[in-house]
Amino acid sequence: MPKRKIGIIFGGKSAEHEVSLQSAKNIVDAIDKDQYDVVLIGIDKQGKWHINDKSSYLINAENPKLIQLNKSNEAVAIVPGETDHQLVKAADAGMLDQLDAVFPIVHGTLGEDGSLQGMMRIANLPFVGTSVLGSAICMDKDIAKRLLKAAGIKVADGLAFSRAKRDQIDFSEVKEQVGVPMFVKPANQGSSVGVSKVSTKAEFDQAVDEAFQYDQKVVIEETLVGREIECAVLGNDEPKSSLPGEILPQTEFYSYESKYIDETGAVLEIPAELSDDEIEKLQKTAVEAFKALECEGLARVDFFLTEDGEVYVNEVNTLPGFTRISMYPKLWELSGIAYPELIDHLIELAIERHEQNSKLKSAVWDEE
Repeated sequence: MPKRKIGIIFGGKSAEHEVSLQSAKNIVDAIDKDQYDVVLIGIDKQGKWHINDKSSYLINAENPKLIQLNKSNEAVAIVPGETDHQLVKAADAGMLDQLDAVFPIVHGTLGEDGSLQGMMRIANLPFVGTSVLGSAICMDKDIAKRLLKAAGIKVADGLAFSRAKRDQIDFSEVKEQVGVPMFVKPANQGSSVGVSKVSTKAEFDQAVDEAFQYDQKVVIEETLVGREIECAVLGNDEPKSSLPGEILPQTEFYSYESKYIDETGAVLEIPAELSDDEIEKLQKTAVEAFKALECEGLARVDFFLTEDGEVYVNEVNTLPGFTRISMYPKLWELSGIAYPELIDHLIELAIERHEQNSKLKSAVWDEE
């Protein structure tokens, strides 16, 4: 059987560019080379797409603080196609080898918000992960939590303000509704980028300014006191949840640096020390949240588990980190799926969904 050609798209213009580089490296290292040929497509911080050589696609690959994309001289683009080659050279429109599927691992804005997924749909390419709608929903913390509440799933109380209402944000009024300390977040960011925990008006004003640097909408939420638990979800029509793991931050909260740079910034307790009833409840809620937010393929569901046993969904991440200290692959390894096998599953789920979509009618009348 010939090898499948898998495009790995990574990097991007978002604040999570370096995290994406780390995730791509781990996927490239782990993927079964007997089954797949990898095509590396790196997006630089200006948004230009590059075909990269596997031997030199990263600079400072082993240092999370200094890691960089090694830009190639060959820019590429993905264009719509039915069965023809969709990957072309930007300089002369020369066609490159056909891709069997794409593994987009561009975290954050323009990567997991539905933008890249929409491009893949138009180009008629199977791709790993949630499609356009679910990606956009989960990226927006405000919209996601409205839908979770409508599905009967507990979330933190909070408020959302668009940039147009920036002047209406009043610390005293917000404090009265959500209390202190509170969290101020960009609505459409991940990996704790732009997130602040605040108690005073001075801290609040600075945090709001910071959050608006990353997004046009800001979410302000109450502080939930509880254990930080995560479950990994895998599947399309019949998703399943991994065993839960626990984040034990060694700093005030689980920051960007704790997640991806400082290996001592948090302790991952895998598996989490939980009762059977708690595990069942978390797994059930993880799958319910996955379905409520129109997810497909994969997602990591982050919870707060309070002392009285209440489960709150904090966030659903549709393209979780795949770095060597990331929870998603570690949880599936715990649950019996090794990293290379997990990549196989994700690629198969992408192709399965693409084949199902291809069977849908695209016209009322068949063309003669």
